[in-house]
Amino acid sequence: MENLKYTEILQLNKALVGTIPSKPYEIGVLSNVTVNSFKEVLEYTCRLNKIEPKVEIGNFDNIVQDSAVFKNKDIIIIFYDVLNIVDQVSDFFEDLEEGQYNNLKIKIFSEINIILENLNNTASVIFNSFSSSYYYYNNVQVSKIETFVKELNGYLEQRKTNNVSIVNIDKLFTQIGLKQSIDYRFYHSSKAPYTFTFFKNYVSTIESVFLRNTGKLKKAIIFDCDNTLWKGVLGEDGMDGIDMSPTSKSGKFYHLVQRIALFLSKRGVLVGLCSKNNEQDVLDVLRNHKEMILKEDHILVKKVNWIDKANNLRAIASELNIGTDSLVFVDDSNFEINLIKEQIPEITTIQVPTSIADYPDLILKNVYKHFNLVLNNDDINKTKIYKQQFERENSKTTFSSIEDYLASLEIEITVVKNDNTYMPRIAQLTQKTNQFNLTTCRYTESQIDQLIKDKKYGVYAMFVSDKFGDNGLTGVCIVKEDEKHSENVIIDSFLMSCRIIGRNIEFVFMNHIIKDLANKGYQSIIADFIPTKKNALVEYFYDKVGFNLKENKDGVKNYTQNITNFDLKKIDYIKINS
Repeated sequence: MENLKYTEILQLNKALVGTIPSKPYEIGVLSNVTVNSFKEVLEYTCRLNKIEPKVEIGNFDNIVQDSAVFKNKDIIIIFYDVLNIVDQVSDFFEDLEEGQYNNLKIKIFSEINIILENLNNTASVIFNSFSSSYYYYNNVQVSKIETFVKELNGYLEQRKTNNVSIVNIDKLFTQIGLKQSIDYRFYHSSKAPYTFTFFKNYVSTIESVFLRNTGKLKKAIIFDCDNTLWKGVLGEDGMDGIDMSPTSKSGKFYHLVQRIALFLSKRGVLVGLCSKNNEQDVLDVLRNHKEMILKEDHILVKKVNWIDKANNLRAIASELNIGTDSLVFVDDSNFEINLIKEQIPEITTIQVPTSIADYPDLILKNVYKHFNLVLNNDDINKTKIYKQQFERENSKTTFSSIEDYLASLEIEITVVKNDNTYMPRIAQLTQKTNQFNLTTCRYTESQIDQLIKDKKYGVYAMFVSDKFGDNGLTGVCIVKEDEKHSENVIIDSFLMSCRIIGRNIEFVFMNHIIKDLANKGYQSIIADFIPTKKNALVEYFYDKVGFNLKENKDGVKNYTQNITNFDLKKIDYIKINS
């Protein structure tokens, strides 16, 4: 999108309208300056990411009132610019009297309070920081406008809640240049300060928030080896001839990419290799090359052979039990990149740039866009957990029946309810889980926090462990009391991580929930299965549990079940704690 003109984006966006069969993602834009051309860039970017947008721009300079009107949107973006704030009080801000300065500051503080209060229950809010970069000032002395902006940003940071993300506008100005970002002529003629170039870069900056909120973040990054993790071709140059030295002219850039891969592996991103090479040669490098900092322990899955990379990447996704659309693939070869684009277009590809100095920044740009880097305990141990899963699968072959195998695992689950200690991980699971997910509802941390505090909701979190290790928090169920019939409860969400599928854990989890609901005095359960491209695995889950199918309309199944006379599934080999 970086090189596209406005007219080109208009045409491309128009061509994508109606091609995404999903519920519209409702976006509200509040602004005290004119941002109309922002809409098309935002829509086009959403549609490229398979998100169907419904964008509504509020009235000009009506942020406070519109924050109440738009509060039920899926996401709100706020451009609250100092340019227009200052223009309303003074032609020359530095000459503003102290009393006027304080009154203006108090007024904006008050408006920030009202805006944030109105949007307190909104799923996600993007609030742009205030900036003084529009103004010329003495670089030696601190100007009044700088002080004003610093106080506004400090107050915004202090008052923001979990659902608010703050975009540092000054960083954007630095990256693309102020003259490329601001057009003062258009601001003075139509209150439209931002250029089309700025909007393209701005949307790229906030793109990750949209991907996170709609469950489209990636889970794994897979690297080629030759001229990707190191300079040179291992089969030709040998282990002593490849370069990844932090002190060499080219090797230092490959060293930095390895540093990034190592960083990702520590934050729950699955790191793998897909390379046309002799496997033993690559293993020798991983184990013995003194400058190879990305070691075998950091790499979860390896496909090092002479099979075509499209088949290898499909095998990697299958082995990790994730969709191919959860992969990012990095390779230096134009042929290999184009092969993946043609055969598996849902995989995000990154080609090593011709200018190797640009390589680490290109990786970082994609990393910040496609991966969740907010660390939690489950992410810290993810590579270890997956390796334990491979051990489980290998041990399965020694048993004659699946029941004997499952009994041998010594599975133990622990269920907690309405505990906001685990709010980040619960939200993360709703955003990332696709296969074992009955309704695929996505929630932000702020929304989960609200549900936990609401007495009409129950948020259950399940932890799973066995003799091979601890899987962590891997299951979530959210229930809510029926507004029309308070004796009934509705299952809003029921989901589990793919790494614990196939052990009958879901039935024990459901048993516990039903028992708890019965103890609370509820009489009936209402539950839905809503089909997606990825959750066919659980289409008949409620049938297996024993619920009664009430309606099946276009694949959406509605179930009911009386709690008082329900027969729980008997699974003796799983121990449960609460």
